Amino acid sequence: MKQSSESYALEAFTAALPVLRGELHRYLARMTGSVIDGEDLLQDALMSAAIALQNGTEVDNLRAWLFRIAHNTALNMFRARKREVAMKQHLISLPPTEQAAPSDELPEALTPYLSLSPKQRSTVILRDVLGYSAAEVAELTDSSVSSVKSALHRGRLELAKAREITPKTTNTLTDRQSKLLRLYADLFNAHDFDRIRDMLSAEVHLELVSVETREGKELVSGYYENYARRTDWHMVPGLLEGRPAILAFDRNSPDTRPLYFILLEVDQHGIMRMRDFRYARYAMDDAEWSRL
Repeated sequence: MKQSSESYALEAFTAALPVLRGELHRYLARMTGSVIDGEDLLQDALMSAAIALQNGTEVDNLRAWLFRIAHNTALNMFRARKREVAMKQHLISLPPTEQAAPSDELPEALTPYLSLSPKQRSTVILRDVLGYSAAEVAELTDSSVSSVKSALHRGRLELAKAREITPKTTNTLTDRQSKLLRLYADLFNAHDFDRIRDMLSAEVHLELVSVETREGKELVSGYYENYARRTDWHMVPGLLEGRPAILAFDRNSPDTRPLYFILLEVDQHGIMRMRDFRYARYAMDDAEWSRL
């Protein structure tokens, strides 16, 4: 039986994701000023793309098409939440405008991009961070080359002004959150997963990012079986963009940057929500993190 054109398109889409997912995330993380919010937006964009392909949308340039979907998804979020004014109050130092390899010590600050309008932000990210030409940026954003150059010039000026504003990052965790994070990391490193399971609330929600989600203590408890068979990590309690997190380091290189992170949310009933980025390690590249 012949495969439908929709099936071929979905196969090409799935095959391209391992390469494109990280690039799309770099774009959306800077659009939102957060690697976490960037992942949320990325999932929305990829879902929209998959639905469009299932409905028979024909695509000539998959990369350009996905960037347009990501771009429009971000703009729709800004319009819906009306966050532009509030976000401008949280600027920090300006990253270099020239594209450079990520540092092993200090990730590029994301929030300075929030001082730009969405159009300027998108243009600067595509041009200076991802390295697209002005003509390619115009294609990706449905703009003219002259419009791209104008937005790029103004965007760079806005980023230059943001360099002078450097808010201090503070530890906002409660004593209970800090103790729980330390205990969770200690038990993880000791492979004492039975005691970790005791810390889960009955309604706990797990998202193994880009792989699966699970609801309820019984189903989430099985998630630790894979970790019980591995020893390639060393868990450290910390903060990820100011949120309580477990930082996963290479067991053999504990002094390098974390490989990935696990976000934890707790209440009086225990651990309520976990987001494990083990299979979405691209998010760690630009994340702002610290140890407790």
